[in-house]
Amino acid sequence: MTRIAGIDPTTAEPSVRKVFEAQAETWGTPLLPYPVYARRPTILRAVRGMWGGLEASGLLDPGLVAMVNRRVATINRCEF
Repeated sequence: MTRIAGIDPTTAEPSVRKVFEAQAETWGTPLLPYPVYARRPTILRAVRGMWGGLEASGLLDPGLVAMVNRRVATINRCEF
């Protein structure tokens, strides 16, 4: 559980709701920190941009990107 309450994904603005729907399709539910990020949609877009940029750049090995993802999840106390 996060220290800051996240938004209810069903009441999110349409662009944010699409993010939650895609995560639910992939992982069964929105990932834990994203409802908190979505309290400020600009922050949510920045986080998604960072991960998209890492994957699209081709500069980092996919295994390293996965390690970074897990490290960030650990810092955010996200059970992954």
